[in-house]
Amino acid sequence: MVRYVPRFADGQKVKLAWPLAVFRLNHIFWPLDPSTGKWGRYLDKVLAVAMSLVFMQHNDAELRYLRFEASNRNLDAFLTGMPTYLILVEAQFRSLHILLHFEKLQKFLEIFYANIYIDPRKEPEMFRKVDGKMIINRLVSAMYGAVISLYLIAPVFSIINQSKDFLYSMIFPFDSDPLYIFVPLLLTNVWVGIVIDTMMFGETNLLCELIVHLNGSYMLLKRDLQLAIEKILVARDRPHMAKQLKVLIIKTLRKNVALNQFGQQLEAQYTVRVFIMFAFAAGLLCALSFKAYTNPMANYIYAIWFGAKTVELLSLGQIGSDLAFTTDSLSTMYYLTHWEQILQYSTNPSENLRLLKLINLAIEMNSKPFYVTGLKYFRVSLQAGLKILQASFSYFTFLTSMQRRQMSN
Repeated sequence: MVRYVPRFADGQKVKLAWPLAVFRLNHIFWPLDPSTGKWGRYLDKVLAVAMSLVFMQHNDAELRYLRFEASNRNLDAFLTGMPTYLILVEAQFRSLHILLHFEKLQKFLEIFYANIYIDPRKEPEMFRKVDGKMIINRLVSAMYGAVISLYLIAPVFSIINQSKDFLYSMIFPFDSDPLYIFVPLLLTNVWVGIVIDTMMFGETNLLCELIVHLNGSYMLLKRDLQLAIEKILVARDRPHMAKQLKVLIIKTLRKNVALNQFGQQLEAQYTVRVFIMFAFAAGLLCALSFKAYTNPMANYIYAIWFGAKTVELLSLGQIGSDLAFTTDSLSTMYYLTHWEQILQYSTNPSENLRLLKLINLAIEMNSKPFYVTGLKYFRVSLQAGLKILQASFSYFTFLTSMQRRQMSN
């Protein structure tokens, strides 16, 4: 059972950054390699079903805890279990969607790494520029790694203190104290933690990489067009200048359309999961900030998690805004092809007319910027990230006022 191995168009393996290399080991969110045999695929399906059942078991146990603390009106204890429950439910929705589209994801990644991903062997300067935009996301991945590490240390302290505490706030409908029951449940805690943590930083890293490399491909398209136009102007083959520019624009438009089509595939692949991620973000940030605010020394895990989630949203939003800015400038790119100089020098009136019609068509085709959206309900942009932070702050102030009212009573 081999997970999909990204390759360039020539078959050479792509060297993945460490967050994606770790994410590739996630048996829920990373597709299988096409070479995987029948029994390997059966085993993968069995693991997916087992993980789904474990998710459901954790959902039930954590929800029982939340209901118990809510009935006792213990706001602090209630919010202790809220972040892990929210991210668990989010993971359930996202994993269900991805399992239903597993084959499509593998084919989509094949297209990306073969046609869109900027090859550092051919374009080292552009690759460095694009890869530099991923540094913040890799820092976020390290922060998420710190969060799960602190959770996974809990069993060690549990053994030292001879206590039977789970990694998350849970109440099971049966007696979980016997060792033969406690140990398997604790191991499922670890399994869930690793799968969800790699999902949190891995899928966001993959989405950001898809967007920045698509953006870089548009930038290369613009650069190559400008360089080719300069050659036409320098050569100044007057009878053929208009035709040369027309052929160049047609060639550029074909690449442009291919990039636009990939953008639509990206939207189709991620629009549901982006909607789920953003829908849960405000509530998650609210609970994390409240726990970090009430007792920062004891709840440092929540503070790190809050920082990672905040930076993740802003980074993803900025990358989405950068892509929108680049695609919005494509119409200007076609207008600034020095067509007026070409017409001035050209001696072929019929080709001049065809050139003008083609430029108008190119401008019209690129009249709207491209955004990745969440079910068309919102756009992935810096503005959307800031709105989520504003909403979470509003929830946070509401919770703090509730806490003060409880303390006064």
